Amino acid sequence: MKKRKPTNLFGSFFFLLSLSINFSLVMAHNRTVIPVNVGVVLDDLNSLTGKVWLSCIKMALSDFYASHGSSTTRLALSIRDPREDVVDAAAAALDLIKNVQVQAIIGPTSSMQANFVIDLGDKAKVPIISFSATSPSLTSIRSSYFFRAAQNDSSQVKAISAIVQAFGWRRAVPIYVDNGFGEGVVPSLVDALLDVQARVPYRCAIHPMATDDQLTAALYKLMTMQTRVFIVHMSPSLGARLFAKAQEIGMMKEGYVWIMTNGLTNLVSSTDASVIKSMQGVLGVRTSVPKTEELIDFRVRWKTQFQQQNPTIIDVELDVFALWAYDAAFALAMAVENDGTRTGRISSFQNTNASMNSSTDLLTFGVSENGPKLFQSLSNTKFKGLAGDFSFVNGQLQSPVFEIVNVNGNGAREIGFWTPESGLLKKSMNSTNTTRTYSTSKSNMGPIIWPGDSTSVPKGWEIPTDEKKLRVGVPVKIGSPEFVKVVRDPSTNKTLVSGYCIDIFNAVMEKLPYAVTYDFIPFAKPDGTSAGTYNQLVDQVYLGNFDALAAATTIRENRSLYVDFTLPYTESGVVMVVLTKDSKSQNAWVFLKPLTWDLWLTSSCFFIFIGFVIWVLEHRINEDFRGPLSNQVGTGLWFSFSTMVFAHREAVVSNLARFVVIVWVFVVLILTQSYTASLTSLLTIQELQPSFTDLNQLLKNKESVGYPKGSFVYQLLLKQGFDDLKIKAYQSPEECDDLLTKGSAKGGIAAAVDETPNLRLFIAKYCSKYTIIGPIFKTDGFAFVFPKGSALVPDVSRAILNMTDGDEMKEIDNKWFGKQATCENTKSPFSDSKSLGLNSFWGLLLIAGLASSSALMISVATFLFMHRHILMTRGTSVWKRIGVMLRIFLQRDLSSHTFRNKNSGHVVEASPVSSSIGQPSPLSLSNHTGPASPFFSEQGTPVSVAVYQNPEIPTTPDQG
Repeated sequence: MKKRKPTNLFGSFFFLLSLSINFSLVMAHNRTVIPVNVGVVLDDLNSLTGKVWLSCIKMALSDFYASHGSSTTRLALSIRDPREDVVDAAAAALDLIKNVQVQAIIGPTSSMQANFVIDLGDKAKVPIISFSATSPSLTSIRSSYFFRAAQNDSSQVKAISAIVQAFGWRRAVPIYVDNGFGEGVVPSLVDALLDVQARVPYRCAIHPMATDDQLTAALYKLMTMQTRVFIVHMSPSLGARLFAKAQEIGMMKEGYVWIMTNGLTNLVSSTDASVIKSMQGVLGVRTSVPKTEELIDFRVRWKTQFQQQNPTIIDVELDVFALWAYDAAFALAMAVENDGTRTGRISSFQNTNASMNSSTDLLTFGVSENGPKLFQSLSNTKFKGLAGDFSFVNGQLQSPVFEIVNVNGNGAREIGFWTPESGLLKKSMNSTNTTRTYSTSKSNMGPIIWPGDSTSVPKGWEIPTDEKKLRVGVPVKIGSPEFVKVVRDPSTNKTLVSGYCIDIFNAVMEKLPYAVTYDFIPFAKPDGTSAGTYNQLVDQVYLGNFDALAAATTIRENRSLYVDFTLPYTESGVVMVVLTKDSKSQNAWVFLKPLTWDLWLTSSCFFIFIGFVIWVLEHRINEDFRGPLSNQVGTGLWFSFSTMVFAHREAVVSNLARFVVIVWVFVVLILTQSYTASLTSLLTIQELQPSFTDLNQLLKNKESVGYPKGSFVYQLLLKQGFDDLKIKAYQSPEECDDLLTKGSAKGGIAAAVDETPNLRLFIAKYCSKYTIIGPIFKTDGFAFVFPKGSALVPDVSRAILNMTDGDEMKEIDNKWFGKQATCENTKSPFSDSKSLGLNSFWGLLLIAGLASSSALMISVATFLFMHRHILMTRGTSVWKRIGVMLRIFLQRDLSSHTFRNKNSGHVVEASPVSSSIGQPSPLSLSNHTGPASPFFSEQGTPVSVAVYQNPEIPTTPDQG
């Protein structure tokens, strides 16, 4: 009996487990499941797109309840098909709200339908969840019960503008469907393009029901314009017809650029092959969907199930709208379950009017009591969906990453990505990664095959066949004709415009990244004469009579208040031209000007110092530097200064002196050559000295000055204090020359004041008589004029910068100012000739100073070392020993080779401080401490020293 006990225990356990399982099954079977009515409004359920989207919605509910077995709610779908009609969509929504009393509506499909349905949902407090209405106008601001489970179209405009900026296109034309869906994105798209300096010269709106002939007419109109960059934003059906017509009339060839928004690009995978064929080379922006394992598994399951339900349809692919439909249905089921679990029930409608005369009476449908709670539950719903992280922020789905594709072959090929933080990328990045800087480089995209199977980037524009031409104003007979010259051909009655400014303007316009056609319009009266001054000419741009101004127009602050200037294309500054005069004999001290006074003084000190060093090194061993003191001083100075012309005759015998002389002669050579060159330059330039060098000098002498008629220079001269009677206007270079030749005393002018470019031309013609002084005023140079806010200004300014860095500007300068190269002295004579200063030669003088000082120190050190026994003698005062050293220093060094060579073998000499008659030498002075030293007398003066001399050498005492 005891052995059977375990069997009973196991039996009891299994019995209890079986009872528990059976009880759970019974409870689950008896549990109440609350049905929740939900409406679905989808267009054309018999089409492939409608079938795909509805299958995804149903599969989302199946997957949710399979993974949430304990759920107490079930969504009961009520499906309506408005067949792409706005009124039918509104009627279907009204029917669902009033008669079915749905708690939420999934749909409608289009943005136009959503405009009506949103208002109904707001009034009935029924959440409207659309996964395909993408127009920016459908925001949660209009209705707190609208949830967009798709990307807002305005979120893609930055990605499109980044593509335009990457390839440098400056103009783009949006082609959009003329309804709420198309018009909603245009404002934000235009703003995004303007942010990257791209203009929108034209907007092409296509009627939703446009015929083929209307499509063709719209495309032909685009062909007549210059822009070749088109951004297409419309429904897939209309877009397919548009591309087919574009291919038919030749707008899908090389040179064209087509960019599709995500409304078209997202559906490329489900587009017919015939439509894909007409889209070859098109770029597209579409939502980036992360390729997760869940998505791959879902594709397999969905394709299997869809094929079973639709055996006649093969090779169907899911687009992003189908994934959003799945996520939207899943989110709604989750929100309803959370709300139902929390409240324990799902409320019904509260009717506002009991009378129900019509199923579509707008005044009789009720208000959902559960709407606010379901709204809150949907707002808090978050999960990882098939299309990415799913959550609502202010009723909008957040998914900012876009994929850039290129349509080739049978589908779209990925070439890059775009994120708000990093811009264009070759590979997809996490949108939360902000470590990279924003980039719009085209190198961050893969290779692109453009329309016409071209691999070269289209320039984005062509010469237009029908476009308004710019009216570019030009002056007539104002200023120098070399800048702008207007001539009317009497035979053809055509106006011919030429000149420096015109050449620059034409070259700049050719460098723009798009074509600009223009005509030059003379600013003239009917008789051909000038119609006014430059200020009046600028006013014509402000008044709208001219679209631009190509002239020698100076950038002025008062003008910039009314018009916009480009960057200057000429040098700036106001200068003056004066006569030159011969002044060779007017300055007798011109020979002092080549060197500054500090260099004159320093050079003189060095000459004296070098003479002293040579005397120290040579006077004891060189007879040329002996003699009386005055002779020695004169010889030293003579030797030093004579090196200036290399006329020194005294020979130097010591090596140290030779070293010093070599270095010093090199320094003197450079100094004299530099002095000669500078003096020659000064004497030459002095022949063309200006008659006046300063504007204040003219004002002080009450001289008359001239200015070109109509120029702003007149106001500058008045501000400087010139009397109005002393300011004279001239109209041509010839008149200016005549006034300058007469001079101020004879009714002419003493100087002509004008801007640098104008007077450069004048000097090029009269360079032998005049010279330029200045600049005396600062200006910003000549520039082109455009109306305020003109989009051409930054592009033209950029083109001017490109020209100034190249050779084209130099070629134009040489064409019109080439004569100036043959003229010399076009500046102030003293502007190029400056006195040579100490800063130019301090290095040479330093070398000479170091060399001579080193030689001097070596010589003194050697002398002190040879006679150190005298300095070390005891018993005598320091001054006496110094006196003995000086006496020895001033005498000949008879031990030198120069004296021995004179009488080789016959000189019997004793040290000048030693005695051969028994007197002690200075070396023994240390033993004599008394005052009666045999070397010094009692008065402290040295006694005579006996020296044996050769009979042939005179015994006359040395006088040196």
